[in-house]
Amino acid sequence: MTKPHPLLSLLACAALSAAGLNPVPARAQDAAQEAPESTVAVHSKPGWAAKNYMIAAANPHAVEAGYEMLRQGGSAIDAAVAAQMVLTLVEPQSSGIGGGAFLMHYDGKRVQAFDGRETAPSAATERLFQKPEGGPVPRALGVVGGRSVGAPGVLRMLELAHKQHGKLPWKTLFGPAIALSDKGFAVSERLHGMLGRDAHLKKDPVAARYFYDQNLQPLPVGTLLRNPELGRTMRAIAAGGADALHLGPIAQAIADKVAGHPTNPGLLTAADIAGYRPKLRPPVCSDYRRWTVCGMPPPSSGGIAVAQMLGILETRDMAKLAPVDGVPTAEAVHLFSEAARLAYADRNRYAADTDFVPLPGRGVPALIDKIYLRARAALIGERSMDVAPPGKPPGFDVAWGRDNAIETASTSHLVVVDANGAGLSMTTTIEDAFGARQMVRGFMLNNQLTDFSFDALDAEGPIANRVQPGKRPRSAMSPTIVFERASGKLVLAVGSPGGPAIINYVAKVLVGTMDWGMNVQQAIALPNFGSRNGPTELEAGRFGPAVTEALRARGHTLRFWDMNSGLHGIQRGQVHGIPIWFGGADPRREGEAKGD
Repeated sequence: MTKPHPLLSLLACAALSAAGLNPVPARAQDAAQEAPESTVAVHSKPGWAAKNYMIAAANPHAVEAGYEMLRQGGSAIDAAVAAQMVLTLVEPQSSGIGGGAFLMHYDGKRVQAFDGRETAPSAATERLFQKPEGGPVPRALGVVGGRSVGAPGVLRMLELAHKQHGKLPWKTLFGPAIALSDKGFAVSERLHGMLGRDAHLKKDPVAARYFYDQNLQPLPVGTLLRNPELGRTMRAIAAGGADALHLGPIAQAIADKVAGHPTNPGLLTAADIAGYRPKLRPPVCSDYRRWTVCGMPPPSSGGIAVAQMLGILETRDMAKLAPVDGVPTAEAVHLFSEAARLAYADRNRYAADTDFVPLPGRGVPALIDKIYLRARAALIGERSMDVAPPGKPPGFDVAWGRDNAIETASTSHLVVVDANGAGLSMTTTIEDAFGARQMVRGFMLNNQLTDFSFDALDAEGPIANRVQPGKRPRSAMSPTIVFERASGKLVLAVGSPGGPAIINYVAKVLVGTMDWGMNVQQAIALPNFGSRNGPTELEAGRFGPAVTEALRARGHTLRFWDMNSGLHGIQRGQVHGIPIWFGGADPRREGEAKGD
């Protein structure tokens, strides 16, 4: 693991102490809703410092690839491309070129939101996840196979961003992934654990030959795993750009795999893949105390929901509710969870691809309007609301039904700052662990269409996030960039995997850094908590009886589970008067940060 900067020795100790990190991994008490990427091990992390540039990502191999691009004078985008290609190889359960991503980028002057979310096939209908006799199909039938595969978007999104902000040649960015695919990498504890838990991956003959031994047992930790087929795919993309995947034999291989699934074929065609286009969208930016926080707009719900939570919490003095011995107080959990209930109530009712479905009233501005959020905040009392109602933003003129998407947590996140002051936050995903459990040309296919509502309408009207051809499913991914309002300086980039809980994970770090004065590593390591407009969720094994009983006394229904975030962040700071970038990585996963 990369060693922390020597200036950080004292700060690192303080960070670990303040975080109250539990070295024993907590297990979910509600196995039915356990995240598909559960905690394999918890490793204490001190944070890392650098003066000029830095990357933080979910796997050391990916960090090394991005760092090498930065060392060569590359941009933040160059580093992100190199890291994503390596993550496709070493973290196949979480993201890859068969999936999609959202990217928030700051070039020193402007913030851009790049949308690389997958799209539904042109032949898809509102009944995609409905049984012939009516009602939604079972979860496994929705997730596993060809039915759930959308047109991948991450490559064309990264190519668009590279054309605008890249410095190194496109082909250079693929060198680390190609070399590692050919040479091989050691199966990590995390990958081994995920392979052992998965019941469906070995049913795909290609994946079974790659990930398992002759007895269909997962490859042991430390096994050298080579992927020459992915190396060939990467060479083609390095030479031919994203079209090498979206046009020609690779696209046809994807379409054939989807259509040829023996029990659950899908509708995605080579024409759908060829027709995919990424989009540049206006970021969701709002002020919080002395900062400006920018996040991803729809089809992500993350930027709006995080802004709503902060706007609601801004009405309270959160600074007085700092954690005690590294554990959030009952009052802080109460206010945070109630704010989350209100934000998720709006999210679950209104958020969807705005190319197809309008938001209430004036759109994004109505949902993050300060007056509207103060009125929402006034609903928070001494006792929990349990389930909050959706609001009616200014100019409200639409009515939608209630979403019932299957949202799962197999995702990854990386953050980068480069030597020229540019920075980015990117959340990337194939949806469920190992996606649709379909392997093609060395990479996994997504099951992103299960982020659509399985029902198209209910008694209250059509559901905003219903399946429609060419539409992008709603997401909770929340890549976030924070600026100091007075100076305009980028001060924090952060994000996380975690399915619909991502919004709570990211908001926790924002409150931890902006209200509680923590560094980003301390804030990441805090116990996870919040609500998705249901029970108040607490990370198992991290909260004592004093907090839990106080919450129950205030009417909270508690659910303890393995809240397996994968937060990564980079923060502007100083150590002994020396300006630095300080990077943090989630102790619940195997990531780290590195820079010079």
